[in-house]
Amino acid sequence: MNLKHCIFTLGLFISGSFFAQKGGKNKLWYDRPAVQWVEALPVGNGRLAAMVYGDPFREKLQLNESSFWSGSPSRNDNPDGPKVLDSIRYYLFNRNYKRAQVLADKGLTAKTLHGSAYQNVGDFTLDFTHLSNIKNYYRELDIEKAVATTTFTSNGITFRREVFASVPDNVMVIRLSSDRKKALSFTANFSSELKKNSKAVDSNTLQMDGLSSTLDGVQGQVKFSTLAKVINKGGKTQISENGISVSDADEVLILISMATNFTDYKTLNTDEVLKSRKFIEPAQNKSFKTLFKNHLAAYRKYFKKVDFNLGTSEAAKNPTDVRVKNFATGYDPELISLYYQFGRYLLISSSQPGGQPANLQGIWNNSNKPAWDSKYTININTEMNYWPAEKTGLQEMHEPLIQMVKDLSESGKETARTMYNSRGWVAHHNTDLWRITGVVDFANAGMWPMGSAWLSQHLWDKYLYSGDLNYLRSVYPVLKSAVQFYEDFLIEEPTHHWLVVSPSMSPENIPQGHQGSALAAGNTMDNQLIFDLFTKTRKAAQLLNTDADQIPVWNSIISKLPPMQIGRYGQLQEWMGDWDNPKDNHRHVSHLYGLFPSNQINPFTTPELADAARTVLIHRGDVSTGWSMGWKVNLWAKLLDGNHANKLIKDQLTLVEKDGWGSKGGTYPNLFDAHPPFQIDGNFGCTSGITEMLLQTQNGFIDILPALPDEWKNGNISGLKTYGGFEVDIIWKNNKVKEIIIKSILGGNCRLRTPNEMQITGNKILKIAEDKNPNPFFETPEMKTPLISKEAKRNPVEIKNEFTYDFPTEAGKTYTLKMKN
Repeated sequence: MNLKHCIFTLGLFISGSFFAQKGGKNKLWYDRPAVQWVEALPVGNGRLAAMVYGDPFREKLQLNESSFWSGSPSRNDNPDGPKVLDSIRYYLFNRNYKRAQVLADKGLTAKTLHGSAYQNVGDFTLDFTHLSNIKNYYRELDIEKAVATTTFTSNGITFRREVFASVPDNVMVIRLSSDRKKALSFTANFSSELKKNSKAVDSNTLQMDGLSSTLDGVQGQVKFSTLAKVINKGGKTQISENGISVSDADEVLILISMATNFTDYKTLNTDEVLKSRKFIEPAQNKSFKTLFKNHLAAYRKYFKKVDFNLGTSEAAKNPTDVRVKNFATGYDPELISLYYQFGRYLLISSSQPGGQPANLQGIWNNSNKPAWDSKYTININTEMNYWPAEKTGLQEMHEPLIQMVKDLSESGKETARTMYNSRGWVAHHNTDLWRITGVVDFANAGMWPMGSAWLSQHLWDKYLYSGDLNYLRSVYPVLKSAVQFYEDFLIEEPTHHWLVVSPSMSPENIPQGHQGSALAAGNTMDNQLIFDLFTKTRKAAQLLNTDADQIPVWNSIISKLPPMQIGRYGQLQEWMGDWDNPKDNHRHVSHLYGLFPSNQINPFTTPELADAARTVLIHRGDVSTGWSMGWKVNLWAKLLDGNHANKLIKDQLTLVEKDGWGSKGGTYPNLFDAHPPFQIDGNFGCTSGITEMLLQTQNGFIDILPALPDEWKNGNISGLKTYGGFEVDIIWKNNKVKEIIIKSILGGNCRLRTPNEMQITGNKILKIAEDKNPNPFFETPEMKTPLISKEAKRNPVEIKNEFTYDFPTEAGKTYTLKMKN
């Protein structure tokens, strides 16, 4: 340890009492700078991103730009698919699973390209050589303002650094200030493994240009240009080798702009240097006050839609990493609300209209060879990123995913035609900036032709929240094209004569005694996805009064899909055969898609299946990868078990102190989800799961506090969205609903299920709900009776006696319900 860090550590110890006064409801805060990347604090505007370290001596911002990926426009379809498809199916139906896998690896898996990698633009550093005797150190991320701030004193002078990424001005903003004039002296530099040049253009401007990597034989052709404009008050600036030195300034404003030559997934013809300049030139003429005002208004438009409060405790006075470390054994309800809102913060910061969707790491990545290439894994992870979008008031953040699905529906047509001689479009388990849709990695991971089916659910789901028929009309061709692929691809299996997907797998699990092959036909998740895709596309066609001739075709296919099955252990079968192992604790619980995010399984209409799903969760166990635990929070909430969901939150909020690979998931010091390594989907999954504990909308009614844990006795949440265009605020006390405020955007019947008796204010009457909900947005699927093994032990599903009401609403009106005395 060098002398500066010895002095710094001593300063922390001396001023320890200072820290307890810091923090706040929506703040992550720490009493020391970041050393590891998973301790740095994330800022982003959906296109630009930085991880802020907060080191007094050497401030570092690790930089990303959402379109900076390896490679260039490319495809990865294997043209040998038609030659091997029939043989693979033959071997699967004749239980020669290994031979099927070998053929799939040869004839279906991509020959070379397995996806491009999201890459690291580089670092922006500020070196302060005059500082010493650091005391009163404090850094925070205020997620209510989307600003990272660092403060400390050095030799009696207080220094302050603020960083944010502006959506309206499209630049990164850094302000350096102190409480004494002429106190700011430092040197600014860019650095990058992928730079082609880095230079000081003049005494106030830095420029770094670079080129992305070549990967899997695809030449790196994405160019980036990064600019930093140093605007000083007082003092002077001068060129210092490749950097800029600032001396004796009173205050310094630094603007960072980044751009690439990416135009769209097929084209690289944008002038990245000109684009970067176009962002920074208007911004440099604005004051910090104006830049911050613009940023705050744009950000708060989204963040302030939802407020969540579970109360606070003494634990909230500790730094955030200490709170995570102590969470399982202490009482810190405010950490849950902070973690919840942090998920919303990350989605706002990594997914903005007109940009790229949040990838496996959102928008933050410090490696040029990140884990799983930090691309889009579409067999759970990308979808999980967007589970909170609609229901937590971030519908605009959903748009980049919707656009990517539209892109994939074009690129996936060639994959369907080339690999399977099929109409429509298909995607497998991964894609990237170039919208590849072939099979990546190897058959046991990538031979899953269902990415298109799952992503398509988001198109329909968005309609259920908005009721916008013009939007539905715009995405209907994508839904119809996805259906067309499976019309051609489904095949009749020989035993029951069901229509099944083959070849496929249950991601990414290998059945016991299956010859080491994951490949199978008629997997439960595939059947559930096909059911949802066909029934929802059918409904869309009816709403849009189109394709009436297709309805009988789709009805016939739906009628021939396999029913769900309950196996000999009482479990929902993962495969068509009863192959499940009760000791299998695999991270994927793919066959529970039907429970969540789908609504094919629930305790109200399919209690036998709900019990079988519960058995699966017990077999799999709780502790797993971070994202898997996030999914399980949602699943236990859908089973109406709030206490178990809360236990999973505690498991997920287990501190993982070191970056890198590991076997046990949890949460890093900066609240990033630890797979490990970092994957952002667990953050989004848990935010979704907490929402599902407090409000559900998929079972034919709006369910108020369906899975409230005993520990969450008092609280309130506002701004949640439901199907049918309702906005809901809830206040509860002593585990009972005290007040519900409902704003109706579209009008129509409002059906509510509440844990205690309610009454509506004004001259309104609550009617006890009967029969089917007349509001069409709340239709529930009619499922086939499951096949149940004679050996299966079943358990009754108990549902608490609660109250279900109907009342009519008018568009634009607000309704208040209060606890009945």
